[in-house]
Amino acid sequence: MFKGHPKGLLAAALSNMGERFGYYIMNAVLLLFLCSKFGIPDETAAIIYAIFYFSIYVMALPGGIIADKLQNYKGTIMAGLVTMAAGYIVLSIPMTVNVESKTLVLVITCIALFVIAAGNGLFKGNLQAIVGQMYDNLEAEAAKKGPKALADAQSKRDPGFQIFYVFINIGGVLAPFVAPFLRQWWLGRNGMTYNSDLPALCHQYINNANGMDATQMANLTTWMEASNQNFDPSNMMAACESYLQVFNTGVHYSFIASVAAMLISLIIFLAFKKQFPAPAKKAEKVTVEYTAEEKAAMAKDIKQRMAGLYAVLGICVFFWMSFHQNGQSLSLFARNFVNSESVAPEVWQFLNPALVILLTPVIMWLFGTAWGRKFSTPKKIVLGMFFAGCAYLFLMIFSMYMNYPSGTAFMEQDAATIKSMKADAWVLIVTYFFLTVAELFISPLGLSFVSKIAPKHIQGICQGLWLTATAIGNLLIMIGPILFNKLPNLWMTWAFFLIVCLIAGFVMFGMLKWLERITADKQ
Repeated sequence: MFKGHPKGLLAAALSNMGERFGYYIMNAVLLLFLCSKFGIPDETAAIIYAIFYFSIYVMALPGGIIADKLQNYKGTIMAGLVTMAAGYIVLSIPMTVNVESKTLVLVITCIALFVIAAGNGLFKGNLQAIVGQMYDNLEAEAAKKGPKALADAQSKRDPGFQIFYVFINIGGVLAPFVAPFLRQWWLGRNGMTYNSDLPALCHQYINNANGMDATQMANLTTWMEASNQNFDPSNMMAACESYLQVFNTGVHYSFIASVAAMLISLIIFLAFKKQFPAPAKKAEKVTVEYTAEEKAAMAKDIKQRMAGLYAVLGICVFFWMSFHQNGQSLSLFARNFVNSESVAPEVWQFLNPALVILLTPVIMWLFGTAWGRKFSTPKKIVLGMFFAGCAYLFLMIFSMYMNYPSGTAFMEQDAATIKSMKADAWVLIVTYFFLTVAELFISPLGLSFVSKIAPKHIQGICQGLWLTATAIGNLLIMIGPILFNKLPNLWMTWAFFLIVCLIAGFVMFGMLKWLERITADKQ
């Protein structure tokens, strides 16, 4: 698998595993944790989640600027790992929430999230820039040996980023199990069992018991009796407060695992530091005289490169808005509409990184065949948009068949009706299959595309721009939970994302020849 690739590729991927581990823990739990911890509506939690994920990626741009300015990518990356660890340490403290402390604890939580985002900005884009420089160096050495060697080296870049991508997802397979396992363990130690429907009702009772209707009170009593061995029906307030405290403490403990993962990544990075190049290293100043025509040609080349980059970034905004529903409306779907008696809704987040690992070799083989080599990187991105659309087409049809109402209306039904209408896990498996294929066509190949097209002196900034486009898409993901709870039927939510994916795919399809021409990406 690694034959012909730079020797630092595996070390870079392993260094990134810790960040991915923390990312996937957060991706799995954050939205549902905010709801269960603070009792805030899904839509409010979705806004905090979206701003956090926007910050994670948008901070990569100043992170790239810092690294380019200081010409110290490795030091910037290490600072990012330490900063992220500090944020996770704060989140691991199980602070008690009550009427008096709720606002303060929420503010502290948001500050910790911003610290994590700042650290990620220093880390993520700059490590990707280092991987891109590995292939720049590989191609430069191959060019000395002739056109055939150069062509062979250039063919390694897309597979190289796919290898990088699959290895960093190994941590993502394990991460979604951590919080549910620790929460289940802590609940068990306190004579309780997991119920995904209880936290919302507990908060509703604490905040306004008199405002609950008979169905909601019956559901609360039924689920509390089944989930709390020490339940005293005469003191529902104490039962709700106790269940919430225990329920959320286990999730806090999962962030300790994120701290450990950051430290492991730092150790790996330090151990293999000498294998990593320094991207965009400025050479000593040499006086070179260019003609007016040469200057114009160079300026035109850079302008075309950046135009192509911006075009692809604009399309990918809409992919990330749709794909990152895995932590938003798809998490709510898993919580409300999927049977979670055996498997907690957060655990299903493992499907995406697991499928990345399983499907990457297949896709690499496919694109390594004579047929697959006909597909340029822009063509692969177009295909990715259509695969993302397939995920939402499937969910739309399934939701229409099941006649699902909105998320809010669904949970207002009695406990027996809710249980009878819940879907089985295969629905999530099919959905994540299509979304993962889409991701493998877009995300690692997008990184490869950026590394190809970026002018050498601003590689860190260009990787930051890629992540900024992801950030904008992440800011828009809050649309999902709003539609999920406000539209009268659930299928309408999935139809919205289907339309977004189709429009973006067809727009980029119309730009294919131009993108292939300016990137010379015809294989």
